[in-house]
Amino acid sequence: MTKKEIILIYGARQTGKSTLLKMLSEKPESFKIFNCEQSDVYEALTEKNFSKTETMFDGVKIIALDEAQTIPEIGKILKLLYDDDRMNYKIIATGSSSFELSNRAGEPLTGRNISFTLYPLSINEISEHNGWLNTIEKLNDLLIFGSYPGIIELNATEKREKLLSLSSDYLFKDIFKFEQIRNSEVLRKLIKALALQLGNLVSYQELATLTGVAKQTVERYLDLLEKSFIVYKLGSFSGHLRNELRKRNKYYFYDTGIRNAVINNFSDITGRVDTGALWENFCINEIIKKDQYERIYSNFYFWRTYNGAEVDLVKEVDGKITAYEFKWSSKRKPKIPMSFSEKYNVSEYTVLSPKDLYLLR
Repeated sequence: MTKKEIILIYGARQTGKSTLLKMLSEKPESFKIFNCEQSDVYEALTEKNFSKTETMFDGVKIIALDEAQTIPEIGKILKLLYDDDRMNYKIIATGSSSFELSNRAGEPLTGRNISFTLYPLSINEISEHNGWLNTIEKLNDLLIFGSYPGIIELNATEKREKLLSLSSDYLFKDIFKFEQIRNSEVLRKLIKALALQLGNLVSYQELATLTGVAKQTVERYLDLLEKSFIVYKLGSFSGHLRNELRKRNKYYFYDTGIRNAVINNFSDITGRVDTGALWENFCINEIIKKDQYERIYSNFYFWRTYNGAEVDLVKEVDGKITAYEFKWSSKRKPKIPMSFSEKYNVSEYTVLSPKDLYLLR
């Protein structure tokens, strides 16, 4: 906050970006939030009329531009504000779609910005508020309903209604608005297919056949879903072995509640056929959140060979490899595949079951 660089805060809708700005604005500094969807703010910025913006920003030291992705050429505008010595502001900009904000802000702002991603609540944040024992007791609930801040303290019926509402068109609002998707039904079919294939290898050609569109269209839609912070992909880790899978991807959801809403399945964990996949998705999410918030710059992959040997998650940091296996229930502790450990310098191998939940803090 004390440095000049522009702060970019990304994250899906409803993850708390606006709330975070309000919390920051309560500090004693001269801080004001401008909603870029409001007509006066939108016009002043899009017209690049800096006499208007000077008047609008008069007396403000810290400017927060909420929903900045709605402004065309926002990157160029932020660059001009940053480079103008007369305008000595600290600027924070939030956006719910990185295809809009980063694409428009990224290149012009090279060397001028620091970016953060705001995720649904982490298990550490939840435990700080509710206590660790209570958080452990609510694990099943987290797998079913996820951890969006506006959902986590509702009752089960309210959670279901809210998640179904979010997963209809609201989360796709930026895609529909900025990318002019003509056939929303294809997008819904695609995300449902991803939800049903959670944790499995994804074939773009198979998805194209299922949705009735070209493979290139499927790849474009998947890219948009990623840049809207709805899903993310893990690529395959490979390097030494001939029989390793290469150029294959798995897709996971940023929030398991949204995933379950997409297929409209909020049944209890007991007896579900996808419990293992939900646990895997949940654990990977928590590991990513922890590293992101601690500013650990990790690369994440999965590993698999054609003969069936696999590692659920491979984390690589500065050449060091940590391997993870996720088991919802296991009578015996699995061992790291010998073909993996012999070929790669694995610094740590961790097996995570619900009794190991504390390791995700």
